[in-house]
Amino acid sequence: MKMETKSRISPNQNQNGCCRWDRVYLGLIKQSQRSYYGGNWASFSFSGLLSWLEEYQENSDIVNDSPVWQDRILENEEAIALSRKDKTIQHVEVFCYASQDLHEDVEEAGALQKNHALVTSTNSTEAADSACLPTEDESLSTVSCEILIEQTPSNDPETALEVNGAEVTGEKENHCDDKTCVPSTSTEEMSENVPIAEDTTEQPKKNKITYSQIIKEGRRFNIDLVSKLLYSRGLLIDLLIKSNVSRYAEFKNITRILAFRDGRVEQVPCSRADVFNSKQLSMVEKRMLMKFLTFCMEYEKYPDEYKGYEEITFYEYLKTQKLTPNLQYIVLHSIAMTSQTASSTIDGLKATKNFLHCLGRYGNTPFLFPLYGQGELPQCFCRMCAVFGGIYCLRHSVQCLVVDKESRKCKAIIDQFGQRIISKHFLVEDSYFSENTCSRVQYRQISRAVLITDRSVLKTDSDQQTSILTVPAEEPGTFAVRVIELCSSTMTCMKGTYLVHLTCTSSKTAREDLEPVVQKLFIPYTEVEIENEQVEKPRILWALYFNMRDSSDISRSCYNDLPPNVYVCSGPDCGLGNDNAVKQVRLLTFFSFVLTFWYGWETFFSLGVEKSLEKHLTH
Repeated sequence: MKMETKSRISPNQNQNGCCRWDRVYLGLIKQSQRSYYGGNWASFSFSGLLSWLEEYQENSDIVNDSPVWQDRILENEEAIALSRKDKTIQHVEVFCYASQDLHEDVEEAGALQKNHALVTSTNSTEAADSACLPTEDESLSTVSCEILIEQTPSNDPETALEVNGAEVTGEKENHCDDKTCVPSTSTEEMSENVPIAEDTTEQPKKNKITYSQIIKEGRRFNIDLVSKLLYSRGLLIDLLIKSNVSRYAEFKNITRILAFRDGRVEQVPCSRADVFNSKQLSMVEKRMLMKFLTFCMEYEKYPDEYKGYEEITFYEYLKTQKLTPNLQYIVLHSIAMTSQTASSTIDGLKATKNFLHCLGRYGNTPFLFPLYGQGELPQCFCRMCAVFGGIYCLRHSVQCLVVDKESRKCKAIIDQFGQRIISKHFLVEDSYFSENTCSRVQYRQISRAVLITDRSVLKTDSDQQTSILTVPAEEPGTFAVRVIELCSSTMTCMKGTYLVHLTCTSSKTAREDLEPVVQKLFIPYTEVEIENEQVEKPRILWALYFNMRDSSDISRSCYNDLPPNVYVCSGPDCGLGNDNAVKQVRLLTFFSFVLTFWYGWETFFSLGVEKSLEKHLTH
């Protein structure tokens, strides 16, 4: 929960005489009942993830006691109770396939604390039988071998990542070998940064990886709860540059875009050079593909080309074009990255144009990935916020919102110690609201899987490839699965392993949704097969499945009796990019710190301009 205690907005005039807002200076306090930054956007080391699983197990056992803050509510006030349980994560299942030759003296290198938990372990042949789904009242059940608690370095707001020292301004392209430097608005500060030296020591080709080795090297893992990429010309990249937050982060290019066809994984050509160098396409197909992609780049100029097809799916529209089935598959699943039923013709053309528009800015693909994981980005903003006086209070829960009966505005909160904290504006994450407040809300779910594997899904000469793969849905009612494979140079896993994220919109539990795709691409790690050189599929060393709540499309009107100065922010959505989160930030900022100076609260919220404003603020 965030509270804004004071604000000062200074309007200036530009060369055209128009008024603009330079910067909003905030006195901001953020209170969180969690022990880490970022909420469901966070990332953890391996042992930190096990601690997070244990924390959610304990959270499921919390019983909401009778409120002790009732005697602190005055006669002219009423309280909106907040939930003590975080129900955003459900159906968690953990499987360990690596050899579990654990000893009591095995601990993570550099760990500050150690806590042994004696729980049931599973081996590769018993994993499927030993897994159990939680009941409706439970939010977590875990199966693991040993839990070692440590404070993840990536969650420390004092530890700042540095950008490779290269001076870039505006739209100038900047290539730093395989790493990408996103330019900040201050080139003087950029020149003072020092690039991170990457360890290039070779890993033995046949090295048996055990669970104890994963535990010992756990600090080399940075495992994201949500799996996303950054479009190189997307809203988040622009925000990082304009806000100067880019100086705290460093990025790496996604090197390959893959496709899964006829039981095989193959690389997809996406740039002009890739298309003409591809051996998968005939010369005729290359000309057809380039002609269609050229049209997609400027499709708004040729409305006659898609007039009459607006109401059908993009898949049906592709059939009307002069494209072979092979090209239709590539455009649909690897460029537009949609499914046969998910997108209309206009949405498909927009997605294809966005993909092509992002090519070439920082590399050969449209995507960037932050070193140390997606969870590093919230912490970059935390560091910038702290520079301007923001205060973060972790492990500090909020019991209720205090509402004035006459004005219907929220005037304060009461924390776990019974202390009243007064503020003018309150930003509350959806997960903090109680069931009474959310009784009319219908949530979607995201199915997630995290795998640690021993090799890439598509082996090449280089073992430092980062890839994205879309596996189409095969049955009605199911959804396409997005697979992102990260190598050790992304600072998210140890040498000799890969970290694989699978994501889709939920139709069942995460394991039921994603296990069919996992079985197509991977096999369990077993002692018998480790010496078999003929094994083609990567072997799974460790696997985690869970469902995450998606509240991104929930309208404010769905919540019961929210005060007008309480703003709701959602958790992660299922999309590949971060545009939805950036749009929400723009909308909330515009609502809370601009319109309130022009209109009264009651007048403003009776305008009903949320949807129309959103269209203007996204441009």
